[in-house]
Amino acid sequence: MHSFLRNTAQEILASGVDLQKQTIVLPNRRAGLFFTQHLGSLITEPTWMPEVKTIEDIFFQLAGNRPADDLTLIFELYRVYQDLNPEAETFDRFYFWGEMILKDFNDVDQFMADSSKLYHHLSEIKELESDLSFLTESQVELIRQFWSSFERQDRDHQEKFLKFWQLLSPLYTSFQASLAVSGLAYSGKLYRQVAESLSAIPKPDKVHHFIGFNAFTGTEEALIKHYLTEFDAKIYWDVDSYYLDDQVQEAGLFFREYQKDNVFGPTFPEHIPTQIEDRKATIKTYATPLKVNQANLVGSILEKIPQGEAWEETVVILPDEQMLFPVLHTLPDQVDKVNVTMGYPVKNAPVYSFLEAVLELQRFFKVEDGKILFYHTPVKDLLSSIYLKSENPGFTEKLMEEMQHLNQIYISSEKLHSGGELYQLIFQKLDNDALFSYLANLMEALAERLEEEPLQRSYLYQCFKQLNRLREIFAGQDILSINREFFIRLFRQIFREVKLPFEGEPLQGLQIMGVLESRNLDFKRVIICNMNEDSFPPAAGLNSMIPFNIRKAFGLPVQEQNDSIYAYTFYRLLHSAEEVHMIYTTASDQGKAGEKSRYIQQMGVELGREIGEEVLYIPIDQKSPEAISIEKNEEVLGLLDKYLIQENGQSKTSFSPSALNVFLDCRLKFYLHYLANIQEKEEVSEEIDAAVFGNLAHLSMEFLYQDFAIRKGRNVLEKDDFEELGKNWVFVAIEKAIRKFYHLEEQADTKLNGQMAIARDVLQRYLQQILKIDQESAPFRLISLEKEKEYHAGLEIETSIGKQTVSLKGIIDRVDEHLGSVRLIDYKSGQDNKTFPDIHSLFDRENKSRNKAAMQTMFYGLIYQATNPTNLLPLKPAIFNLREMFGDDFNPYLQQKAPYKTGIEVKDYRDYEEEYQSGLKSLLEDIYNPDSPFNQTEDLKKCEYCPYKEICGR
Repeated sequence: MHSFLRNTAQEILASGVDLQKQTIVLPNRRAGLFFTQHLGSLITEPTWMPEVKTIEDIFFQLAGNRPADDLTLIFELYRVYQDLNPEAETFDRFYFWGEMILKDFNDVDQFMADSSKLYHHLSEIKELESDLSFLTESQVELIRQFWSSFERQDRDHQEKFLKFWQLLSPLYTSFQASLAVSGLAYSGKLYRQVAESLSAIPKPDKVHHFIGFNAFTGTEEALIKHYLTEFDAKIYWDVDSYYLDDQVQEAGLFFREYQKDNVFGPTFPEHIPTQIEDRKATIKTYATPLKVNQANLVGSILEKIPQGEAWEETVVILPDEQMLFPVLHTLPDQVDKVNVTMGYPVKNAPVYSFLEAVLELQRFFKVEDGKILFYHTPVKDLLSSIYLKSENPGFTEKLMEEMQHLNQIYISSEKLHSGGELYQLIFQKLDNDALFSYLANLMEALAERLEEEPLQRSYLYQCFKQLNRLREIFAGQDILSINREFFIRLFRQIFREVKLPFEGEPLQGLQIMGVLESRNLDFKRVIICNMNEDSFPPAAGLNSMIPFNIRKAFGLPVQEQNDSIYAYTFYRLLHSAEEVHMIYTTASDQGKAGEKSRYIQQMGVELGREIGEEVLYIPIDQKSPEAISIEKNEEVLGLLDKYLIQENGQSKTSFSPSALNVFLDCRLKFYLHYLANIQEKEEVSEEIDAAVFGNLAHLSMEFLYQDFAIRKGRNVLEKDDFEELGKNWVFVAIEKAIRKFYHLEEQADTKLNGQMAIARDVLQRYLQQILKIDQESAPFRLISLEKEKEYHAGLEIETSIGKQTVSLKGIIDRVDEHLGSVRLIDYKSGQDNKTFPDIHSLFDRENKSRNKAAMQTMFYGLIYQATNPTNLLPLKPAIFNLREMFGDDFNPYLQQKAPYKTGIEVKDYRDYEEEYQSGLKSLLEDIYNPDSPFNQTEDLKKCEYCPYKEICGR
């Protein structure tokens, strides 16, 4: 198999040089390991090996210094910025664009640009134009284009840009002086320092061999040229005519420029290799529907590798680090050794998510009456984590249930602390200066609990090291005003870059690596995942304070150079490959379109030969889900027995009007809710939806009149009673209702925020309006209120086993006696209609306008009369629609009304009793009919808000 590093080692050996007097310089350390391996396999007798370095090692050695930590440098930059800008913002606001400035400064130095000219002021453009001798005509034109487009911007944008632009040149100059005093440096500064003092470099004792480089920075180019011309250094190009001879092939962009150079040009080989064209590798692409499918595909490709073939000749390239563990989990059994060269991001580990959630908790708390209260969402996230669950499983489960049951928006630290030591450590209010020590203590506590989880402990250890590094940096600074928000942002930014390194034998086994780690390495079989545009090559974009035209004019890297570097890295993999497998995803992911990489498209055109493509399909049943129908076998019919009245005159439960309405809407929904007992998922809700608002209104009215009867010792309300009720007792009743609904203690404070406070105000308006309506109809006598009394009835029906009596029950919001009639009042928070064409329509499930509210209030007439068989007064159903009560023509009573005809007010339920009971009896007999299954409704509109629609697949 062709190998550039092996061939280069062979060439150096064949030249007869003394290896001890040679220095090998490579782009990265991994290439150095492989070079050393190849050289070792070629030598035939004991000898001293040459020194192997990276280009970075040479620069730092010559500079006599190494770059400081980025955070330390940003601190230093901020100090200088404060001196130049009297109105400087705080460090936490400066940090995130300070990173960008530092990167720009690094580019300016790496490419040896003149900062004083680059950061020139617009007003001095004439002066700039007169001193552009160092630029080409095209570069001058780029600068003119930028400033002319800038002049077309609005005044406000111009002023903001100029104010900032003017600051950058003195900031750069002052920053260099400050670094010189402190002894600190960033890599670009060290590179420039070396490149600008090349004449002072003493001749090295060893001959330098620069191997496998592609894109030089300005400083690297200057250094290598100096070594080539002054110190007889050698350079070896890893290049192929496929992209070098093609003038538009982006992979050869840098090499074509170097070929024209007076120093580099003569060093290129006389005959440029044609490995890609000559080898005619088998190239195949795969389209997968989902990213995770790629891992399975990699496993199946590896399974087909002939037994006995060296795994070291196969590489799996992962442009996306998230694919690492899925790929490792799907490796076939015959892969006995794996070398992973890429670190796995700690951000993907459960322990990082937990630490992030702990910090997120600190953003959402409040202190009331000396108590620390934490917001329910981060609390639930933490309680759901394996760390707290395993610490005290029973406590977390009980607390989660309690939070849902009581609808607790905030949970006190006192309650959370009862879970144990770890809970006490996590759920506390932190001061800004305690954040570092707090996180360190938490990590140590977690490490003690993860004794048997070596991988999780490794993640935790990497986080702990990073935390201590940060703490040391901050401790050495006098800028200590770190607020909580900044700390959390800094934590996310820095810790998400931390990677867990893998240990292994780098020269053995299947090679799994990132894109850039593959430079200079050759493999017989190449498998590349994520061959999608925006993944390989990665998405375009350079974060820089320097406008594109200015960057390009002054020779700073722009996206074109980045594209060239990635293109070369890709085509380099084809130099020795005999098999190439490229996998891409057709589904969009995280905002990235499922489009195959441009490299695949280019190869299809350039190579001039067929590239096989395989589309992987995941079998998906495109048919609509089958209809669900629950047959009424003996077991199912047995579930209905609980509604039957037994010989002792009792039943386990009873049919409510709500249950019967559900059955009429959808038989299956009735089965799932009332027989299978599949309950809707409860969630803590901060929103006051219609159901919650309705419940609060019901409770408030119940307490308002109930407390009146207790205070006055009578249940008759006169017109004179309502002024006092409205003035003094409405607010009290609402407060009591809120305590009852949210299960608060009697004397608990009901401080409300947001929607709850608004809802309380709206409730007061509604109750005042009900009192106004009631005052107009007073006097009336209260008979029962809401849960004071349950009304029951029994109805005999025919079943498959003979006559049975079914139990019925209901809770009537309010029953009162008014003008010789008994009013059966139902409060509604919606917009329920009070008209119906006939009794039959109330039980007609095919009728899309079926009046459920009328069916329910008529049901109240049945159960009231059954509970009070001696009653002779008319029973008058009524619906108090809260939304309609403010109208001048408000009428709460039911009306029988055929289309286009005048309605007839329902003055006595008993006028309709026989027909209503007949309809209800037919409905109940349908429920007990063994030949009528519990099936789905045909009206899909009823499924839109059904909690069981996922079960049905609708």
